[in-house]
Amino acid sequence: MSSPYTAQVAGRPAVFIDRDGTLTEEVGYVNHPQRLRLLPRSAEAIRRLNERGIAAVVVTNQAGVARGYFSEEVLHAVTARLADQLEQAGAHLDGIYVCAHHPSEGEPPWRAECDCRKPRPGLFFQAAAELGVELRASTVVSDKASDLAVAPTIGARGVLVLTGYGLGEWEYRRHAFVTPPDHVAGDLLDAVQWAIDGGCR
Repeated sequence: MSSPYTAQVAGRPAVFIDRDGTLTEEVGYVNHPQRLRLLPRSAEAIRRLNERGIAAVVVTNQAGVARGYFSEEVLHAVTARLADQLEQAGAHLDGIYVCAHHPSEGEPPWRAECDCRKPRPGLFFQAAAELGVELRASTVVSDKASDLAVAPTIGARGVLVLTGYGLGEWEYRRHAFVTPPDHVAGDLLDAVQWAIDGGCR
């Protein structure tokens, strides 16, 4: 029997998008819905994916739940605000996948060695199965090089954006990257356009 960690689901491509610093402003732990704000060209990026039938999927670590910085209720409210802001701009996400665990902080069930915390691949395989996504035709986008380490694991491409932590990552830490990005983009819209032009094929 095939393992979910090796199986590939034939289907459409996806762009897997980190939330904080990539799709939305990096403000630290988002402990209130009003702290969540889209980056300037994010809605346009999602609209372009929507128009081309490419799945727009957020995959985000939110260990603030495990650390006790905010509750599940707050996390759900923030997620609802994200969806609402995109809807008002004529865009929509095909899925939002969240890991709220931390391996060493908080109490069970949130304190856990899970397979869903990036750069582990659990949420990506879950999204592929639920949304009919072909991982080998997909792209992972983040402002953190550590997130992009999942890309070769799932057979996808990785794009580092220079928003959020990305500029500092690229200018001062790229010598230490375990997984170099396949592309470096100014922001999410640039990353999406690269994926449309050839990264998602």
